[in-house]
Amino acid sequence: MIRTAAMAILFATSFVTHAADQASAKADPAKGKLVAESICVACHGVDGNSASSANPHLAGQIEQYIYKQLVNFQAVDDKPAARDNAIMAGMVAALTDEDKRNVAAWYASQKLKPEAAKNEASIALGKKLWRQGDFKKGIPACAGCHGPAGAGLPAQYPRLAGQFAEYTEAQLKAFRAEERANDPEKMMRMIAAKLSDVEIKAVADYAAGLR
Repeated sequence: MIRTAAMAILFATSFVTHAADQASAKADPAKGKLVAESICVACHGVDGNSASSANPHLAGQIEQYIYKQLVNFQAVDDKPAARDNAIMAGMVAALTDEDKRNVAAWYASQKLKPEAAKNEASIALGKKLWRQGDFKKGIPACAGCHGPAGAGLPAQYPRLAGQFAEYTEAQLKAFRAEERANDPEKMMRMIAAKLSDVEIKAVADYAAGLR
């Protein structure tokens, strides 16, 4: 139900706010650029504008969100990483906490070169899901967390506007299959479980065109 999703959002707030407090510690974007140039450039580009939809754009993404993902990719005290990705696990293995803060600050400060919506036939469905959700299926509006224009909420929910539609689609499907499980209180997994392939594709494409 939508009420259930709303409660999950409320419970998640304290968790993500804690992550935000950690990420807001002093960061040096100039040092972050050096990390980007030596480790991240091949997949995400120095300026955070990826050349491939397999790798997300990081330019202009919320700093605290980037930091949280970097933390989640890293195993701690022999415990599995909160976000399972063999490639990213290798990339973050040697990064200090300071490195993660710095590179997050660097990419957040860069200007996004946004993607565009490509499928005119699904625009109406994507727009409806983004703005209204689907009450009958218990799907809340995406705009409730990610904002009407897809800018996200600092320290809580990522920016999706201008992101590769293919990447957003892949992540929604990963949440649905519970292959990605680093969402607080299983919020995205609960929502994605109610979305069909057609709905996922439509809302991902619509988000790509948001500004």
